[in-house]
Amino acid sequence: MVDTVNSLANRFHEVLVELMVKGPAGAGTRGLHDVVARATALGTDAAWLAAAGRATLGDLACVQGQAEQAILHYEAAVSDGFNDCVALHVAPIRPLHHDPRFQALYQRMRITQADLDEFFWLHHEMQTMSRAAQQMAVDNIGRLDTGVSPLPQAPMPTREPNTLGVLITRIDLAATQTALQQAVIKAEFQRSAGNTSLSLIDDTWDHPRARRDAWDADDLDSRRLQAAAARAFVERSGADTTIIPCPPLGSITYPG
Repeated sequence: MVDTVNSLANRFHEVLVELMVKGPAGAGTRGLHDVVARATALGTDAAWLAAAGRATLGDLACVQGQAEQAILHYEAAVSDGFNDCVALHVAPIRPLHHDPRFQALYQRMRITQADLDEFFWLHHEMQTMSRAAQQMAVDNIGRLDTGVSPLPQAPMPTREPNTLGVLITRIDLAATQTALQQAVIKAEFQRSAGNTSLSLIDDTWDHPRARRDAWDADDLDSRRLQAAAARAFVERSGADTTIIPCPPLGSITYPG
């Protein structure tokens, strides 16, 4: 099949989900190198996807303590359009801030205020989704019903970005949403199946309690759905679209 930008974007999403679910020891790292190679072969229209793969390889190298390799990946990512300055302020990457080579590549990045607003929202939503998934696990402890609760997600921004680097972080968020939803659904089906089996063999099974749990779960599911919809990104009126240097290195607090 002939590669297109859209097909490679979908492939990058799949690779990220695999990394999140299985970790870098699986085929995910090879998948990133494959995305970079295929995006490079497509030319300038797919350069941002090569940047996406390189930036993720940089993240993995950084987490594994491979600072030299991380800087090489980030340098290549910035050359291909990576400009998520917010992402470069997460805890594992902050030790690189003292390296002159990292400082130099950071200073090459350009952004608009409108895109920066979205970067902050995208990263904040990743954190929010993770906390929501953890809270669901707590909320569902002891549920006796057999219903399955999904993990709602906020809608993806649809504004036209000023810089293509925004598209990379949108895929990062989409992959985070997919991985978390898969984990939640897997746990929910296991709970549901277990409750179904117990209700059939346990003469003391509390069926009235199970019905109450189902009603409570439906109400909570509805409130979660409304909360996710309310988190939708809203572009600030008059947000500047002039391309400027990113905020100074170290001046950004990663959304928590």
